Amino acid sequence: MGCVHGRPATSSPAPAATSSSRRDHPTASQTHKDGVDSAAAAPPVDAEAPEQQAAEKPQKVKRERRSRSSRSAAFAAHTEVRLGGSFANKARGEQVAAGWPAWLSAVAGEAIEGWTPRRADSFEKIDKIGQGTYSNVYKARDSLSGKIVALKKVRFDNLEPESVRFMAREILILRRLDHPNVVKLDGLVTSRMSCSLYLVFDYMVHDLAGLAASPDIKFTLPQVKCYVHQLLSGLEHCHNRGVLHRDIKGSNLLLDNNGVLKIADFGLASFFDPNHKQPMTSRVVTLWYRPPELLLGATDYGVGVDLWSAGCILAELLAGKPIMPGRTEVEQLHKIFKLCGSPTEEYWKKSKLPHATIFKPQQPYKRRIADTFKDFPQSALRLIETLLAIDPADRLTATSALNSDFFATEPYACEPSSLPQYPPSKEMDAKRRDEEARRLRAAGGRGNGDGTRKTRTRDRPRAVPAPEANAELQANIDKRRLITHANAKSKSEKFPPPHQDGALGFPLGCSNHMEPSFEPPDPSSFSTVFPFEKSAVPTWSGPLADSAAGNQKRKHKSARSSKQPATARAR
Repeated sequence: MGCVHGRPATSSPAPAATSSSRRDHPTASQTHKDGVDSAAAAPPVDAEAPEQQAAEKPQKVKRERRSRSSRSAAFAAHTEVRLGGSFANKARGEQVAAGWPAWLSAVAGEAIEGWTPRRADSFEKIDKIGQGTYSNVYKARDSLSGKIVALKKVRFDNLEPESVRFMAREILILRRLDHPNVVKLDGLVTSRMSCSLYLVFDYMVHDLAGLAASPDIKFTLPQVKCYVHQLLSGLEHCHNRGVLHRDIKGSNLLLDNNGVLKIADFGLASFFDPNHKQPMTSRVVTLWYRPPELLLGATDYGVGVDLWSAGCILAELLAGKPIMPGRTEVEQLHKIFKLCGSPTEEYWKKSKLPHATIFKPQQPYKRRIADTFKDFPQSALRLIETLLAIDPADRLTATSALNSDFFATEPYACEPSSLPQYPPSKEMDAKRRDEEARRLRAAGGRGNGDGTRKTRTRDRPRAVPAPEANAELQANIDKRRLITHANAKSKSEKFPPPHQDGALGFPLGCSNHMEPSFEPPDPSSFSTVFPFEKSAVPTWSGPLADSAAGNQKRKHKSARSSKQPATARAR
Protein backbone atom coordinates (compact mmCIF):
# COMPACT_ATOMS: atom_id res chain seq x y z
CA MET A 1 0.00 0.00 0.00
CA GLY A 2 1.29 3.39 -0.78
CA CYS A 3 1.53 6.57 1.30
CA VAL A 4 -0.43 9.78 0.97
CA HIS A 5 1.47 12.91 2.26
CA GLY A 6 3.71 10.72 4.38
CA ARG A 7 0.77 9.02 6.16
CA PRO A 8 0.36 5.24 6.05
CA ALA A 9 -2.41 4.08 3.75
CA THR A 10 -5.50 3.07 5.64
CA SER A 11 -8.91 1.78 4.93
CA SER A 12 -10.56 4.34 7.24
CA PRO A 13 -13.85 5.65 5.91
CA ALA A 14 -14.01 8.90 4.00
CA PRO A 15 -16.02 10.81 6.67
CA ALA A 16 -12.97 10.99 8.93
CA ALA A 17 -11.00 12.65 6.20
CA THR A 18 -13.93 14.94 5.53
CA SER A 19 -14.24 16.02 9.16
CA SER A 20 -10.48 16.42 9.36
CA SER A 21 -10.48 18.62 6.30
CA ARG A 22 -13.26 20.69 7.84
CA ARG A 23 -11.26 21.23 10.96
CA ASP A 24 -8.17 22.23 9.07
CA HIS A 25 -10.10 24.56 6.69
CA PRO A 26 -8.08 23.63 3.51
CA THR A 27 -7.93 25.96 0.53
CA ALA A 28 -9.39 25.10 -2.86
CA SER A 29 -5.96 24.28 -4.35
CA GLN A 30 -5.10 22.01 -1.46
CA THR A 31 -8.41 20.24 -1.85
CA HIS A 32 -7.80 19.68 -5.57
CA LYS A 33 -4.29 18.36 -4.94
CA ASP A 34 -5.40 16.04 -2.18
CA GLY A 35 -8.16 14.69 -4.38
CA VAL A 36 -5.74 13.90 -7.25
CA ASP A 37 -3.18 12.25 -4.96
CA SER A 38 -5.83 10.26 -3.15
CA ALA A 39 -7.29 9.02 -6.40
CA ALA A 40 -3.88 8.00 -7.67
CA ALA A 41 -3.00 6.15 -4.49
CA ALA A 42 -6.42 4.60 -3.82
CA PRO A 43 -6.36 0.85 -3.44
CA PRO A 44 -8.66 -1.46 -5.40
CA VAL A 45 -12.21 -1.40 -4.11
CA ASP A 46 -13.08 -4.46 -2.11
CA ALA A 47 -16.30 -6.30 -2.79
CA GLU A 48 -17.37 -5.86 0.83
CA ALA A 49 -16.94 -2.05 0.74
CA PRO A 50 -20.57 -1.18 -0.11
CA GLU A 51 -21.87 -3.23 2.82
CA GLN A 52 -19.33 -1.63 5.20
CA GLN A 53 -20.22 1.85 4.02
CA ALA A 54 -23.91 1.13 4.48
CA ALA A 55 -23.26 -0.06 8.04
CA GLU A 56 -21.21 3.01 8.95
CA LYS A 57 -23.62 5.54 7.43
CA PRO A 58 -25.82 5.92 10.58
CA GLN A 59 -22.71 6.56 12.69
CA LYS A 60 -21.59 9.22 10.25
CA VAL A 61 -24.94 10.96 10.50
CA LYS A 62 -24.79 10.89 14.31
CA ARG A 63 -21.26 12.33 14.33
CA GLU A 64 -22.26 15.13 12.00
CA ARG A 65 -25.30 15.97 14.10
CA ARG A 66 -23.21 16.08 17.28
CA SER A 67 -20.63 18.25 15.56
CA ARG A 68 -23.27 20.70 14.32
CA SER A 69 -24.89 20.79 17.78
CA SER A 70 -21.62 21.52 19.57
CA ARG A 71 -20.71 24.23 17.06
CA SER A 72 -24.13 25.84 17.47
CA ALA A 73 -23.88 25.79 21.27
CA ALA A 74 -20.40 27.31 21.20
CA PHE A 75 -21.55 30.03 18.80
CA ALA A 76 -24.59 30.83 20.95
CA ALA A 77 -22.50 31.07 24.11
CA HIS A 78 -19.95 33.28 22.40
CA THR A 79 -22.70 35.50 21.03
CA GLU A 80 -24.39 35.78 24.43
CA VAL A 81 -21.16 36.83 26.17
CA ARG A 82 -20.35 39.29 23.43
CA LEU A 83 -23.82 40.83 23.43
CA GLY A 84 -23.98 40.91 27.25
CA GLY A 85 -20.68 42.70 27.39
CA SER A 86 -21.81 45.14 24.75
CA PHE A 87 -25.04 45.86 26.65
CA ALA A 88 -23.08 46.49 29.86
CA ASN A 89 -20.62 48.72 28.07
CA LYS A 90 -23.47 50.59 26.42
CA ALA A 91 -25.21 51.21 29.75
CA ARG A 92 -21.93 52.32 31.29
CA GLY A 93 -21.26 54.62 28.38
CA GLU A 94 -24.70 56.17 28.71
CA GLN A 95 -24.10 56.83 32.42
CA VAL A 96 -20.74 58.44 31.74
CA ALA A 97 -22.33 60.53 28.97
CA ALA A 98 -24.97 61.64 31.48
CA GLY A 99 -22.22 63.03 33.71
CA TRP A 100 -21.35 60.16 36.07
CA PRO A 101 -17.65 59.47 36.67
CA ALA A 102 -16.42 56.29 35.01
CA TRP A 103 -15.11 54.81 38.28
CA LEU A 104 -18.58 55.08 39.83
CA SER A 105 -20.42 53.72 36.81
CA ALA A 106 -18.07 50.75 36.47
CA VAL A 107 -18.54 49.58 40.07
CA ALA A 108 -21.91 50.96 41.17
CA GLY A 109 -23.90 51.24 37.98
CA GLU A 110 -26.98 49.67 39.56
CA ALA A 111 -27.07 52.27 42.34
CA ILE A 112 -27.15 55.24 39.95
CA GLU A 113 -29.28 53.66 37.22
CA GLY A 114 -31.95 56.05 35.94
CA TRP A 115 -30.53 59.07 37.76
CA THR A 116 -28.71 62.14 36.50
CA PRO A 117 -26.04 63.73 38.70
CA ARG A 118 -26.26 67.28 39.96
CA ARG A 119 -23.28 69.57 39.56
CA ALA A 120 -21.36 70.56 42.69
CA ASP A 121 -21.41 74.23 41.74
CA SER A 122 -25.21 74.20 41.91
CA PHE A 123 -25.02 74.07 45.73
CA GLU A 124 -23.63 76.61 48.18
CA LYS A 125 -22.26 75.27 51.48
CA ILE A 126 -23.43 77.21 54.51
CA ASP A 127 -22.13 75.35 57.55
CA LYS A 128 -20.72 72.03 58.66
CA ILE A 129 -23.37 70.30 60.77
CA GLY A 130 -21.99 66.80 61.20
CA GLN A 131 -18.68 65.01 61.16
CA GLY A 132 -17.79 61.36 61.36
CA THR A 133 -14.88 59.10 60.69
CA TYR A 134 -16.06 58.42 57.18
CA SER A 135 -18.18 61.38 56.07
CA ASN A 136 -18.95 65.04 56.61
CA VAL A 137 -22.41 66.59 56.53
CA TYR A 138 -23.02 70.17 55.43
CA LYS A 139 -25.93 72.54 55.48
CA ALA A 140 -26.19 73.93 51.95
CA ARG A 141 -28.44 75.93 49.67
CA ASP A 142 -29.65 74.66 46.32
CA SER A 143 -28.90 77.58 44.00
CA LEU A 144 -31.55 76.44 41.51
CA SER A 145 -34.49 76.22 43.89
CA GLY A 146 -33.21 78.18 46.90
CA LYS A 147 -34.06 75.20 49.13
CA ILE A 148 -31.93 74.44 52.19
CA VAL A 149 -30.60 70.87 52.01
CA ALA A 150 -28.14 68.60 53.79
CA LEU A 151 -25.16 67.29 51.82
CA LYS A 152 -23.34 64.18 52.98
CA LYS A 153 -19.90 64.18 51.41
CA VAL A 154 -17.94 61.05 50.64
CA ARG A 155 -14.55 61.21 48.94
CA PHE A 156 -12.67 58.33 47.29
CA ASP A 157 -9.03 59.24 46.82
CA ASN A 158 -7.86 55.77 45.86
CA LEU A 159 -11.12 54.73 44.13
CA GLU A 160 -10.91 51.19 45.50
CA PRO A 161 -13.85 49.17 44.14
CA GLU A 162 -14.67 47.84 47.63
CA SER A 163 -15.02 51.37 48.96
CA VAL A 164 -17.29 52.38 46.11
CA ARG A 165 -19.44 49.26 46.52
CA PHE A 166 -19.82 50.06 50.20
CA MET A 167 -21.22 53.47 49.35
CA ALA A 168 -23.36 51.98 46.60
CA ARG A 169 -25.06 49.72 49.14
CA GLU A 170 -26.21 52.72 51.15
CA ILE A 171 -27.57 54.36 47.99
CA LEU A 172 -29.44 51.20 46.98
CA ILE A 173 -30.96 50.91 50.46
CA LEU A 174 -32.07 54.54 50.47
CA ARG A 175 -33.64 54.15 47.04
CA ARG A 176 -35.61 51.12 48.23
CA LEU A 177 -37.13 52.97 51.22
CA ASP A 178 -40.01 55.42 50.98
CA HIS A 179 -41.68 56.38 54.27
CA PRO A 180 -42.45 59.65 56.11
CA ASN A 181 -40.26 58.53 59.03
CA VAL A 182 -37.24 57.56 56.93
CA VAL A 183 -34.92 60.14 55.41
CA LYS A 184 -35.28 60.35 51.63
CA LEU A 185 -32.40 60.54 49.20
CA ASP A 186 -33.18 63.45 46.88
CA GLY A 187 -30.20 63.15 44.58
CA LEU A 188 -26.48 62.72 44.06
CA VAL A 189 -23.87 65.35 43.30
CA THR A 190 -20.69 64.56 41.37
CA SER A 191 -19.06 65.03 37.94
CA ARG A 192 -17.12 62.99 35.42
CA MET A 193 -13.81 64.43 36.66
CA SER A 194 -14.63 64.29 40.37
CA CYS A 195 -13.45 61.83 43.04
CA SER A 196 -16.16 62.97 45.44
CA LEU A 197 -19.80 62.06 45.87
CA TYR A 198 -22.46 64.03 47.75
CA LEU A 199 -25.75 62.58 48.90
CA VAL A 200 -28.56 65.16 48.97
CA PHE A 201 -31.22 65.04 51.73
CA ASP A 202 -33.82 67.36 53.18
CA TYR A 203 -32.34 69.57 55.86
CA MET A 204 -33.50 68.69 59.38
CA VAL A 205 -33.04 71.30 62.09
CA HIS A 206 -32.71 68.93 65.06
CA ASP A 207 -31.65 65.49 66.05
CA LEU A 208 -33.02 63.70 69.08
CA ALA A 209 -29.64 63.51 70.82
CA GLY A 210 -29.19 67.27 70.57
CA LEU A 211 -32.62 67.97 72.05
CA ALA A 212 -32.21 65.40 74.82
CA ALA A 213 -28.86 66.91 75.75
CA SER A 214 -30.27 70.39 76.20
CA PRO A 215 -30.65 71.20 79.92
CA ASP A 216 -33.68 73.38 79.17
CA ILE A 217 -35.72 70.63 77.48
CA LYS A 218 -37.73 68.04 79.37
CA PHE A 219 -39.94 65.73 77.31
CA THR A 220 -43.46 64.98 78.50
CA LEU A 221 -44.93 61.49 78.24
CA PRO A 222 -47.12 62.37 75.20
CA GLN A 223 -44.04 63.79 73.47
CA VAL A 224 -42.00 60.66 74.22
CA LYS A 225 -44.81 58.52 72.83
CA CYS A 226 -44.92 60.65 69.70
CA TYR A 227 -41.18 60.29 69.06
CA VAL A 228 -41.05 56.56 69.81
CA HIS A 229 -44.15 55.85 67.70
CA GLN A 230 -42.51 57.55 64.71
CA LEU A 231 -39.28 55.65 65.33
CA LEU A 232 -41.06 52.29 65.41
CA SER A 233 -43.10 53.20 62.32
CA GLY A 234 -39.91 53.92 60.39
CA LEU A 235 -38.32 50.68 61.61
CA GLU A 236 -41.43 48.73 60.63
CA HIS A 237 -41.09 50.05 57.07
CA CYS A 238 -37.36 49.25 56.94
CA HIS A 239 -37.85 45.71 58.19
CA ASN A 240 -40.76 45.08 55.82
CA ARG A 241 -38.51 46.16 52.95
CA GLY A 242 -35.74 43.80 54.07
CA VAL A 243 -33.42 46.41 55.59
CA LEU A 244 -31.67 46.39 58.97
CA HIS A 245 -30.49 49.84 60.09
CA ARG A 246 -27.92 48.55 62.61
CA ASP A 247 -27.12 51.94 64.15
CA ILE A 248 -30.23 53.35 65.82
CA LYS A 249 -29.26 56.13 68.26
CA GLY A 250 -30.32 59.66 69.09
CA SER A 251 -28.02 61.45 66.66
CA ASN A 252 -29.40 59.36 63.77
CA LEU A 253 -33.01 60.35 64.53
CA LEU A 254 -33.60 63.70 62.84
CA LEU A 255 -36.47 66.12 63.46
CA ASP A 256 -37.87 68.97 61.43
CA ASN A 257 -39.81 72.02 62.62
CA ASN A 258 -43.08 70.16 62.09
CA GLY A 259 -42.13 67.53 64.66
CA VAL A 260 -41.62 64.78 62.07
CA LEU A 261 -38.93 62.27 63.03
CA LYS A 262 -36.87 60.60 60.31
CA ILE A 263 -34.40 57.74 60.64
CA ALA A 264 -31.12 58.73 58.98
CA ASP A 265 -27.56 57.52 58.34
CA PHE A 266 -27.85 54.13 56.66
CA GLY A 267 -24.09 53.77 56.37
CA LEU A 268 -24.15 50.61 58.50
CA ALA A 269 -27.47 49.32 57.14
CA SER A 270 -27.72 46.03 55.30
CA PHE A 271 -30.20 44.02 53.31
CA PHE A 272 -31.50 40.87 54.96
CA ASP A 273 -33.87 38.03 54.19
CA PRO A 274 -35.26 36.18 57.23
CA ASN A 275 -35.93 33.13 55.06
CA HIS A 276 -32.41 32.97 53.59
CA LYS A 277 -30.07 34.25 56.28
CA GLN A 278 -26.48 35.08 55.48
CA PRO A 279 -23.73 35.68 58.06
CA MET A 280 -23.24 39.37 58.88
CA THR A 281 -20.67 41.21 60.92
CA SER A 282 -21.22 41.68 64.64
CA ARG A 283 -19.22 44.93 64.63
CA VAL A 284 -22.20 47.24 64.22
CA VAL A 285 -24.41 49.49 66.40
CA THR A 286 -22.98 52.18 68.67
CA LEU A 287 -21.79 50.66 71.93
CA TRP A 288 -24.43 52.11 74.29
CA TYR A 289 -27.21 50.79 72.05
CA ARG A 290 -25.66 47.48 71.02
CA PRO A 291 -27.62 44.31 71.93
CA PRO A 292 -25.96 41.51 73.89
CA GLU A 293 -25.96 39.00 71.03
CA LEU A 294 -23.68 41.29 68.99
CA LEU A 295 -21.35 41.78 71.95
CA LEU A 296 -21.19 37.99 72.16
CA GLY A 297 -20.17 37.77 68.50
CA ALA A 298 -23.42 36.74 66.80
CA THR A 299 -23.37 36.76 62.99
CA ASP A 300 -26.88 35.37 62.51
CA TYR A 301 -29.34 38.04 63.63
CA GLY A 302 -32.35 40.01 62.48
CA VAL A 303 -34.72 42.82 63.42
CA GLY A 304 -34.01 42.31 67.12
CA VAL A 305 -30.83 44.41 66.92
CA ASP A 306 -32.82 47.50 65.90
CA LEU A 307 -35.56 46.82 68.45
CA TRP A 308 -33.02 46.63 71.28
CA SER A 309 -31.68 50.05 70.27
CA ALA A 310 -35.24 51.41 70.16
CA GLY A 311 -35.80 50.12 73.69
CA CYS A 312 -32.67 51.95 74.85
CA ILE A 313 -33.95 55.15 73.21
CA LEU A 314 -37.37 54.83 74.91
CA ALA A 315 -35.84 54.31 78.34
CA GLU A 316 -33.36 57.14 77.76
CA LEU A 317 -36.10 59.63 76.85
CA LEU A 318 -38.06 58.75 79.98
CA ALA A 319 -35.02 58.67 82.28
CA GLY A 320 -33.39 61.80 80.86
CA LYS A 321 -30.02 60.11 80.32
CA PRO A 322 -28.43 57.08 78.63
CA ILE A 323 -29.28 53.97 80.63
CA MET A 324 -26.19 51.84 79.87
CA PRO A 325 -23.18 54.08 79.09
CA GLY A 326 -20.43 51.47 78.92
CA ARG A 327 -16.88 52.50 78.11
CA THR A 328 -15.69 49.14 76.82
CA GLU A 329 -17.41 46.10 75.37
CA VAL A 330 -16.76 44.14 78.56
CA GLU A 331 -18.25 46.92 80.70
CA GLN A 332 -21.18 47.29 78.31
CA LEU A 333 -22.03 43.60 78.55
CA HIS A 334 -21.68 43.75 82.34
CA LYS A 335 -24.12 46.68 82.50
CA ILE A 336 -26.58 44.80 80.31
CA PHE A 337 -26.46 41.72 82.54
CA LYS A 338 -26.88 43.79 85.72
CA LEU A 339 -29.91 45.63 84.35
CA CYS A 340 -31.55 43.03 82.08
CA GLY A 341 -30.32 39.84 83.69
CA SER A 342 -27.96 37.26 82.24
CA PRO A 343 -29.11 34.75 79.61
CA THR A 344 -30.68 31.50 80.68
CA GLU A 345 -28.87 28.18 80.32
CA GLU A 346 -31.25 27.27 77.52
CA TYR A 347 -30.29 30.42 75.60
CA TRP A 348 -26.56 29.76 76.05
CA LYS A 349 -27.01 26.26 74.64
CA LYS A 350 -29.18 27.12 71.65
CA SER A 351 -27.37 30.30 70.60
CA LYS A 352 -23.84 28.85 70.46
CA LEU A 353 -22.40 32.36 70.36
CA PRO A 354 -18.66 32.69 69.62
CA HIS A 355 -17.79 34.58 72.82
CA ALA A 356 -20.16 32.73 75.16
CA THR A 357 -17.38 30.89 76.97
CA ILE A 358 -15.52 34.17 77.54
CA PHE A 359 -18.35 36.36 78.79
CA LYS A 360 -20.66 33.88 80.48
CA PRO A 361 -20.90 34.97 84.14
CA GLN A 362 -20.15 32.44 86.84
CA GLN A 363 -23.27 33.46 88.76
CA PRO A 364 -26.51 34.45 86.96
CA TYR A 365 -27.76 38.02 87.23
CA LYS A 366 -31.36 38.85 88.08
CA ARG A 367 -33.42 41.12 85.87
CA ARG A 368 -33.87 44.53 87.50
CA ILE A 369 -35.61 46.70 84.89
CA ALA A 370 -38.81 47.06 86.92
CA ASP A 371 -36.87 47.94 90.10
CA THR A 372 -34.52 50.35 88.34
CA PHE A 373 -37.24 52.24 86.49
CA LYS A 374 -39.97 51.98 89.11
CA ASP A 375 -41.10 55.56 88.38
CA PHE A 376 -41.92 54.75 84.75
CA PRO A 377 -45.56 54.18 83.73
CA GLN A 378 -46.47 50.51 83.79
CA SER A 379 -47.32 50.49 80.09
CA ALA A 380 -43.85 51.90 79.32
CA LEU A 381 -42.21 49.31 81.57
CA ARG A 382 -43.93 46.46 79.77
CA LEU A 383 -42.77 47.72 76.39
CA ILE A 384 -39.21 48.26 77.64
CA GLU A 385 -39.21 44.76 79.13
CA THR A 386 -40.10 43.39 75.69
CA LEU A 387 -37.66 45.48 73.67
CA LEU A 388 -34.79 44.82 76.10
CA ALA A 389 -35.29 41.07 76.23
CA ILE A 390 -32.00 39.18 76.33
CA ASP A 391 -33.26 36.63 73.80
CA PRO A 392 -33.76 38.44 70.44
CA ALA A 393 -36.75 36.22 69.64
CA ASP A 394 -38.61 37.67 72.65
CA ARG A 395 -38.36 41.23 71.32
CA LEU A 396 -40.96 40.40 68.68
CA THR A 397 -41.33 43.00 65.90
CA ALA A 398 -41.79 46.72 65.36
CA THR A 399 -45.42 46.05 64.43
CA SER A 400 -46.10 44.33 67.76
CA ALA A 401 -44.42 47.21 69.59
CA LEU A 402 -46.68 49.69 67.80
CA ASN A 403 -49.69 47.66 68.95
CA SER A 404 -48.60 47.63 72.60
CA ASP A 405 -50.72 49.25 75.29
CA PHE A 406 -48.03 51.92 75.71
CA PHE A 407 -49.64 53.75 72.78
CA ALA A 408 -53.21 52.68 73.62
CA THR A 409 -53.37 54.16 77.14
CA GLU A 410 -53.67 57.75 78.28
CA PRO A 411 -52.03 60.13 77.94
CA TYR A 412 -51.91 59.39 74.24
CA ALA A 413 -49.14 60.39 71.90
CA CYS A 414 -49.42 63.97 70.76
CA GLU A 415 -49.48 64.95 67.10
CA PRO A 416 -46.08 65.83 65.63
CA SER A 417 -47.36 69.25 64.62
CA SER A 418 -48.19 70.03 68.26
CA LEU A 419 -44.62 69.45 69.47
CA PRO A 420 -42.82 72.57 70.75
CA GLN A 421 -40.73 74.66 68.37
CA TYR A 422 -37.18 74.30 69.64
CA PRO A 423 -34.13 76.33 68.58
CA PRO A 424 -31.94 74.39 66.13
CA SER A 425 -30.07 71.78 68.11
CA LYS A 426 -27.92 68.85 67.05
CA GLU A 427 -25.55 66.58 68.87
CA MET A 428 -22.66 68.47 67.32
CA ASP A 429 -23.99 71.67 68.92
CA ALA A 430 -23.99 69.95 72.31
CA LYS A 431 -20.40 68.91 71.78
CA ARG A 432 -19.42 72.47 70.91
CA ARG A 433 -21.14 73.79 74.05
CA ASP A 434 -19.33 71.34 76.27
CA GLU A 435 -16.02 72.01 74.54
CA GLU A 436 -16.44 75.73 75.16
CA ALA A 437 -17.38 75.14 78.81
CA ARG A 438 -14.33 72.93 79.26
CA ARG A 439 -12.10 75.53 77.63
CA LEU A 440 -13.40 78.22 79.97
CA ARG A 441 -12.84 75.99 83.00
CA ALA A 442 -9.31 75.27 81.84
CA ALA A 443 -8.63 78.97 81.36
CA GLY A 444 -10.02 79.69 84.83
CA GLY A 445 -7.79 77.02 86.36
CA ARG A 446 -4.65 78.69 85.02
CA GLY A 447 -5.72 82.07 86.28
CA ASN A 448 -6.46 81.22 89.89
CA GLY A 449 -5.37 84.15 92.03
CA ASP A 450 -6.76 83.07 95.39
CA GLY A 451 -3.94 80.69 96.22
CA THR A 452 -5.93 77.60 95.35
CA ARG A 453 -4.27 74.80 93.48
CA LYS A 454 -4.55 74.91 89.71
CA THR A 455 -6.77 72.30 88.15
CA ARG A 456 -6.44 70.65 84.78
CA THR A 457 -9.32 69.14 82.89
CA ARG A 458 -8.74 65.90 81.06
CA ASP A 459 -10.71 64.23 78.30
CA ARG A 460 -11.61 60.69 79.07
CA PRO A 461 -10.08 58.45 76.41
CA ARG A 462 -12.32 56.74 73.93
CA ALA A 463 -13.43 53.24 74.66
CA VAL A 464 -11.15 50.49 73.42
CA PRO A 465 -12.62 47.17 72.27
CA ALA A 466 -12.16 44.23 74.61
CA PRO A 467 -9.14 42.07 73.69
CA GLU A 468 -11.34 38.99 73.61
CA ALA A 469 -13.83 40.53 71.19
CA ASN A 470 -14.00 39.92 67.46
CA ALA A 471 -10.56 40.62 66.01
CA GLU A 472 -12.14 42.05 62.87
CA LEU A 473 -12.34 45.55 64.29
CA GLN A 474 -8.71 45.62 65.41
CA ALA A 475 -7.56 44.42 62.01
CA ASN A 476 -9.44 47.22 60.34
CA ILE A 477 -8.19 49.78 62.84
CA ASP A 478 -4.64 48.74 61.96
CA LYS A 479 -5.51 49.01 58.28
CA ARG A 480 -7.01 52.47 58.86
CA ARG A 481 -3.82 53.57 60.65
CA LEU A 482 -1.73 52.50 57.67
CA ILE A 483 -3.99 54.46 55.34
CA THR A 484 -3.84 57.49 57.64
CA HIS A 485 -0.05 57.48 57.81
CA ALA A 486 0.25 56.92 54.09
CA ASN A 487 -2.05 59.86 53.37
CA ALA A 488 -1.24 62.14 56.25
CA LYS A 489 -2.10 65.28 54.30
CA SER A 490 -5.43 63.96 53.08
CA LYS A 491 -8.57 64.82 54.99
CA SER A 492 -10.81 62.53 53.00
CA GLU A 493 -12.85 59.71 54.51
CA LYS A 494 -12.06 56.04 54.03
CA PHE A 495 -14.52 53.16 53.80
CA PRO A 496 -13.78 49.50 54.49
CA PRO A 497 -14.83 46.81 52.03
CA PRO A 498 -18.35 45.38 52.38
CA HIS A 499 -17.15 42.12 53.91
CA GLN A 500 -15.45 44.15 56.63
CA ASP A 501 -18.23 46.65 57.18
CA GLY A 502 -17.81 46.26 60.92
CA ALA A 503 -14.70 48.39 60.57
CA LEU A 504 -17.02 51.34 60.75
CA GLY A 505 -17.33 50.54 64.41
CA PHE A 506 -19.21 53.45 65.91
CA PRO A 507 -19.63 56.36 63.49
CA LEU A 508 -21.33 59.77 63.70
CA GLY A 509 -22.36 60.87 67.14
CA CYS A 510 -19.64 59.25 69.18
CA SER A 511 -17.56 61.14 71.66
CA ASN A 512 -14.38 61.13 73.69
CA HIS A 513 -15.39 64.20 75.67
CA MET A 514 -16.99 62.71 78.79
CA GLU A 515 -16.43 64.65 81.95
CA PRO A 516 -13.56 63.15 84.00
CA SER A 517 -15.42 63.87 87.21
CA PHE A 518 -18.53 62.01 86.08
CA GLU A 519 -18.74 58.30 86.83
CA PRO A 520 -21.69 56.52 85.20
CA PRO A 521 -23.98 55.28 87.99
CA ASP A 522 -24.59 51.61 88.58
CA PRO A 523 -27.88 50.66 86.88
CA SER A 524 -28.85 48.63 89.92
CA SER A 525 -28.82 51.64 92.17
CA PHE A 526 -30.44 54.52 90.29
CA SER A 527 -34.00 55.44 89.46
CA THR A 528 -35.49 58.26 87.43
CA VAL A 529 -34.72 60.76 90.18
CA PHE A 530 -31.06 61.62 89.87
CA PRO A 531 -28.85 63.45 92.40
CA PHE A 532 -27.12 65.48 89.70
CA GLU A 533 -28.15 68.09 87.18
CA LYS A 534 -29.00 67.06 83.64
CA SER A 535 -26.19 69.17 82.25
CA ALA A 536 -23.65 67.07 84.16
CA VAL A 537 -24.62 63.94 82.26
CA PRO A 538 -22.57 63.05 79.17
CA THR A 539 -24.55 64.23 76.20
CA TRP A 540 -23.41 61.89 73.44
CA SER A 541 -24.76 58.72 71.92
CA GLY A 542 -21.86 56.53 72.93
CA PRO A 543 -18.09 56.22 72.94
CA LEU A 544 -16.03 55.66 69.85
CA ALA A 545 -14.10 52.43 69.98
CA ASP A 546 -10.80 53.53 68.53
CA SER A 547 -7.67 52.18 70.12
CA ALA A 548 -5.55 54.89 68.53
CA ALA A 549 -7.40 57.54 70.50
CA GLY A 550 -6.53 55.83 73.75
CA ASN A 551 -2.89 56.70 73.16
CA GLN A 552 -3.51 60.43 72.85
CA LYS A 553 -3.02 61.03 76.55
CA ARG A 554 0.32 59.22 76.56
CA LYS A 555 1.43 61.12 73.47
CA HIS A 556 0.61 64.47 75.07
CA LYS A 557 2.41 63.44 78.25
CA SER A 558 5.53 62.36 76.39
CA ALA A 559 5.41 65.58 74.38
CA ARG A 560 5.31 67.64 77.58
CA SER A 561 8.14 65.69 79.16
CA SER A 562 10.29 66.15 76.06
CA LYS A 563 9.88 69.91 76.02
CA GLN A 564 13.10 71.87 76.64
CA PRO A 565 13.79 75.53 77.44
CA ALA A 566 13.78 77.94 74.54
CA THR A 567 17.54 78.50 74.84
CA ALA A 568 18.21 74.79 74.59
CA ARG A 569 16.02 74.51 71.52
CA ALA A 570 17.75 77.49 69.93
CA ARG A 571 21.08 75.69 70.12
